[in-house]
Amino acid sequence: MSAEISAAYEPAAVEEKWYRIWLEQNSFQANTASSKPAFSIVIPPPNVTGVLTMGHVLNNTIQDILARRARALGKEVLWLPGMDHAGIATQNVVEKRLRAEGKTRHDLGRDGFVKKVWDWKEQYGGIIIRQLKKLGCSCDWSRERFTMDPQYIRTVQETFVDLYRKGLIYRGKRMVNWDPLYQTALSDEEVIPTTTNGTLYYMRYEVVEEPGTYLNIATTRPETLMGDTGVAVNPADPRYRDFIGKHCWRPFPRARIPIIGDDEIDPSFGTGVLKVTPAHDKLDFAIGQRHRLEVVDVLNPDGTLNALAGEEFVGIDRFEARQKAAEKLRDLGLLVKEEPYQNNVGYSERGGVPIEPRLSEQWFLKYPRIQETLEAVSAGKIQFRPERWVKTFEHWIDNIEDWCISRQLWWGHRIPVWYHNDDPGRIHVDTEPPADAEHWRQDPDVLDTWFSAWLWPFATMDEPTRGKFYPTQDLVTGPDIIFFWVARMIMAGFEYQGAIPFENVFFTGIIRDLQGRKMSKSLGNSPDPLDLIAKYGADGLRFGLMRIAPHGQDIRFDEKQIEEGRNFANKLWNACRFRKLQGPPTEALSAQPLSPYSAHVLLRLNETVDRVDSAYDNYLFTELAQSLYDFVWSDFCDWYLEAAKTELQSKRENVRSNCLSVVDHVLSGVLRLLHPFMPHITEELWHRMEFGDSSIQFATLEGLKVDSSRLNQAEIVFARQVYEATTIVRNLRAEYRIPSNKKVRMTLKPAFPGDFSVFARLVNADPFEVDPGFIPSRGLPVAVTPLGQAFLPLEGLVDLSAERDRLAKEIGKLEAELETVRKKLSNESFIARAPAAIVAEHRQRESDFLQKLVQLRERAAGL
Repeated sequence: MSAEISAAYEPAAVEEKWYRIWLEQNSFQANTASSKPAFSIVIPPPNVTGVLTMGHVLNNTIQDILARRARALGKEVLWLPGMDHAGIATQNVVEKRLRAEGKTRHDLGRDGFVKKVWDWKEQYGGIIIRQLKKLGCSCDWSRERFTMDPQYIRTVQETFVDLYRKGLIYRGKRMVNWDPLYQTALSDEEVIPTTTNGTLYYMRYEVVEEPGTYLNIATTRPETLMGDTGVAVNPADPRYRDFIGKHCWRPFPRARIPIIGDDEIDPSFGTGVLKVTPAHDKLDFAIGQRHRLEVVDVLNPDGTLNALAGEEFVGIDRFEARQKAAEKLRDLGLLVKEEPYQNNVGYSERGGVPIEPRLSEQWFLKYPRIQETLEAVSAGKIQFRPERWVKTFEHWIDNIEDWCISRQLWWGHRIPVWYHNDDPGRIHVDTEPPADAEHWRQDPDVLDTWFSAWLWPFATMDEPTRGKFYPTQDLVTGPDIIFFWVARMIMAGFEYQGAIPFENVFFTGIIRDLQGRKMSKSLGNSPDPLDLIAKYGADGLRFGLMRIAPHGQDIRFDEKQIEEGRNFANKLWNACRFRKLQGPPTEALSAQPLSPYSAHVLLRLNETVDRVDSAYDNYLFTELAQSLYDFVWSDFCDWYLEAAKTELQSKRENVRSNCLSVVDHVLSGVLRLLHPFMPHITEELWHRMEFGDSSIQFATLEGLKVDSSRLNQAEIVFARQVYEATTIVRNLRAEYRIPSNKKVRMTLKPAFPGDFSVFARLVNADPFEVDPGFIPSRGLPVAVTPLGQAFLPLEGLVDLSAERDRLAKEIGKLEAELETVRKKLSNESFIARAPAAIVAEHRQRESDFLQKLVQLRERAAGL
């Protein structure tokens, strides 16, 4: 492709074209028979209901950077994509659609509802996959997996059966976290502790054996008192120990309940007396078990109260019942007082409602391979990045509890357990139903979505693929699922593959708005990534986002940075366009001696390559992006290409061709280094510049650095002096408000002999004179530079009268500020009382003002 490069970069057309070509050429397909070293990464499967968010953009851009970098390093790359069936989320979406039609899932029956979900999945599911392609993700789409694929289902069932037969999976009636909205059990990791403002109710229970004597009790949940079956105090509490063994009257439904002593009671909380409701609190349940208290469940699965709560409470929502119970206590003279109270309440991660501790028959898993999992992370066999997450991981492992793996849903992996119709205690656990299936009924529950997800790194691969690509090298995910997913995948890897599932885990930060708030639709602060892609291009979005994503820290999103990403793409495009206008590409870097500016830019390229390599080694993606940005924008475009124009206009062909070969070498390297971040534009320019016939993603990174023996240090120092002098002179021009595109007359009184033609071009000096014996007139503006003194006559450049007035005002302002500072410094009280640092600061300001005044007065005198 040797067509000219257009004046404007149009990302939409370029991105669509190249992604289509990559797919047509199977550029992303992994070859299990390849002799290349393997690199693999499995995508954290997005929910089938999902759409692209900024979090997805960040996570998948990082994965794509790693995959494309590995291809450039000569590795056989597998980036395996897929989707999660997302049990609760998907069932909720379909149930909402049914409710809009005036139906429920029960109207369809289980089989009909599951078919409805599959129909929805085929029609609407997988939107996010198409959006990931729009982002430029180089996944091997031929291997796309879904956690409800037939083979995946088989693997999940086999895992359940195997763990059951090993005694690690069991069924038991235990206190679980219950989501009243979705009416299903949740694991501890699916419960989010949330600070909540509520009320602490103080009520009193009469002692049966001592009429007129009451025990005051503090509770946040009067709506459950109908399930109280005991009152507990600490036996060491002298206030109440004499009541142990007696009874209280439960207010309603009125019942005689025992007063018991238990060491778990905190005498400092509330009044030191606890109402014990074994059916509705984990601590209460444990106390009830120890003291053999009755379990009275007054709540329905949907969070309303049932008949055991009393006729007047039947069918009332739990929060309405709270107020009603408090009112009834007040009417009975049993409500002592109410106080505002702030406490942590567990909320369902998915449902967004307070969970209920509920006694329920569920399936549980005793985690396998805990010690190997802990050692793999603690000993660094699996590297966490940032490393601080290791402590969080270790704390969870040390306090691990059995995993509740059953869910009361219809969409998901059905538990492979059957109960005999005539003998419910007789069960059949297998991947296949019993031969006489008509006499058995299958367990109605499905498995927790994470039970299928923990098998993801190896269950997505067939044997040849695992042989080549397992274990994987990298996992990119959020720290919010370190327990849900990361820890469990390590356990499953040891249990079923005898090895770690990945070598590195990179935890991304959370994307927040400029005020530090999490992005959400309700706040209106969450931009649609597709809108950003349409506005700035996928490459602009990717690069702009990576420049503001510090290592494992939360990101303050600013759309201006995405605009900067687009501007950077334009800068790169224009640099290549400029080069293209100079003629055909050179064969290779010229062996001729290098100019100072060529030597300098090649040294900076060498340094950039080193920084890039180091940043990749340490997963420092923001530093990596910034290094490339600085080199391309500043070193190459702003400095070298401007300096090189002198050589490119030379009438000596060898000088010109030598310079062009350096430009080509740098541009070729820049495109390869930038490709993982900006795949589309770099592929387009790679071909338009005729740097290679095949895709840039397979272009080697070897040969980017130039042998340091070719880089003359004295020449490099001179180039740096020219650039530093240019900056100083440009600042002088700016002080006098002389436009940068306006030519000026300048005399350089050099500090040493040399060729200063490039300096003259960079400062836009014409005529430009080098005069070692130059004697300036008094007040002539001068810039003191490493090259010598650069004098700038102002005649014809500025309005001298207006400049005198401006300087007079500035001098007057500075004199007033100097007077204020001097008054303070002459004040003995100020000197005596002010901190030494403040006094020193004022003395420094006095010195700065004096120095500035001298400069301004000299400048004014020369006008």
